[in-house]
Formats: sequence, C-alpha cells, structure tokens
Amino acid sequence: MPAQVPGGGKRELCARGLHKHASYTGISRASTMDRELISSGIRLATPLTLAAIGGLFSERSGIVNIALEGLMLFGAFAAATATLYSGSPWVGVLAAAVAGAVVAHVHGLVCVKFKGDHIVSGVAINILAMGAPPFIAGALFGTTGSTPDVARSLGTWNLGRIGASSTGYSPLVYMSWLAVPFAYVLVFRTRFGLRLRAAGENPWAAEAAGVNIARVRYAAVILSGIFAGLGGAFLSIGYGTSFVRNMTAGRGFLALAALIFGKWTPIGAFAGCLLFGFADAFQMRLQGVAKIPPQFVQMIPYVVTILVLIGVVGRARPPAALGKVYDREQSSGAE
Repeated sequence: MPAQVPGGGKRELCARGLHKHASYTGISRASTMDRELISSGIRLATPLTLAAIGGLFSERSGIVNIALEGLMLFGAFAAATATLYSGSPWVGVLAAAVAGAVVAHVHGLVCVKFKGDHIVSGVAINILAMGAPPFIAGALFGTTGSTPDVARSLGTWNLGRIGASSTGYSPLVYMSWLAVPFAYVLVFRTRFGLRLRAAGENPWAAEAAGVNIARVRYAAVILSGIFAGLGGAFLSIGYGTSFVRNMTAGRGFLALAALIFGKWTPIGAFAGCLLFGFADAFQMRLQGVAKIPPQFVQMIPYVVTILVLIGVVGRARPPAALGKVYDREQSSGAE
C-alpha cells in the first residue's frame, strides 16, 4: 500500500473548500453583474418607451413626428427648472408634460393648419431644442451647459426584492410600463382609437364618415408631446439630477426606430425599446473592461439600430396617409 502523507487529507479538503468558495464567489459576482445589467437596461429603455408611445399616437394619426428628440429635450429642461423653483419633482414631471404638449402643438399647427412638411417641421423643432433650453438656462442660472442639481429627484419606488437584489425603480419606469397597455387599449379598443387609425389610413373616407380629422390629429400630436416630455423628465430628474445640454444624445431617433421596428404597435415598440436599452447598457458595461477604443463601444446601440432597421424596412407597413398633407378638397389619391 502506498504511504499515507500525514495531514494530506486535511490539506486536500481545505483545497477543495477554497476551490468551491472561489467558484461560488465567481458565480455570485456574475449573477450580480447580470442583475445590474438587467436593471440598467430597464432604466435606459424607459425614456425610449415613453417617447416611442408618444410617437405611436402621432404617426398612427398620419403626422410624422421626428421631433421626438426635441420634445424630450424641452421636457427634460422644463422638469429640471420646475423642480428647482418648486422643490417638488412631481411639479417637474407636470411641467415636462406641459412643455412637451405645447411644443408638440406647434408641430401640429404647422402640419395640420398650415399644411407644412412634417419632416421640415420636426427638424426645426429639434434644432430649436438644441439652442433654446441652453439659452434660457444661461438667463436663469448663469450657465448654458447645464442647470444646477435639483435638491430632490423622483427617487425610487421599491416593490420588493428578488433574491438579494432590490427591484426599486423611478416612478417613471413603472409609468412607462403602464403606458404600453394604456396605448394598446386607447388605440385598438376605443372609439377615439378607431378614429385615430382612420385618420392615419384614409382621412378622406374618415372625414366623409363624420370624423374631424384636424381635431383627432391635434389630440394625437399633443399626446405624443406629453409622453415625449415625460421621457425627457426621466433623464433630468429620474435618472439624473439636472438638465445637461443635448442630454438626449439621439434617444428620440432611437425611439422612432423602435416604433418602426415594432410596426407601429405598442407591444412591438416596447420590445424595440428594450432591445436598444439593453444594447446601451451593454456598451456601458464594456467601457473600461474590454480593450476596445471607447468610441467604438459607444457605437453599439446605433449599430444595433441600423441592423434592426435593415431587417425591418420593407416588412413594416406604415399608416397609408403618414406624412401626407390632408386637404378636404383633395381626392384620396392626391399627395
């Protein structure tokens, strides 16, 4: 029989114990990172979801709304400013919704009353949003780069725990989740939703059936402004604590891409927003970890957007009258 090494069994057991402890520690760290990635993806998808749901109302009525980016910026600035002056973040949320509605109404006036080009109007609002909030911030706070930090942000609502992790999110995160079934019911299960879809598919036939196309489109565009403004409020007082110049960083366009990806449906748009949100969270996780220049890592959400749209374009059918100038005296076949 081979000779027994004194204490060898104890050393072997100790080594196995250390190996198991290291394995459990590695698994615990990986699971923690996974939970953090999921939480970050959900948070980053929130402003996209709110803006995309807003865009859904507008585009289903036939009004192209590439002004989502600008509406979010106006909402973010209004939320931060109102919170600073009132001391209440909920006043800031209300101000964001009002600001988004007012600016969206301007877009509606141009497209509906003055029969202007939808794309030109949206681009003009986006350009205005790049300059107007910093200019007003300079007049109010003496700096054009950002507003001062708010004393009170929205904080989080904790609905319990999953394992060892808290499930608390900003109230606007839960609001974005509720916005999806709300939009579905409103668009597909109500009389207003029927008129909304009719205005986007064939406004001439809808007008002949007694639908006031102008009123429906105004309501739809204002709804889009409210939701996009709330998306901006999340960025400034939900996810952050101040307004920063151009803080949307293209999220309005990502929301529009998610809407196209979802074929102008609430559930599909929400799925697209989650996809882009997790892509954004993934690129943030890679920064400082992967040995890749950060500029290439930051491109990930936008590359994903391009790839997704390449696969969707041609399959997704937009509302038939989307982007068309409506005139009662024109026939349904007129541009």
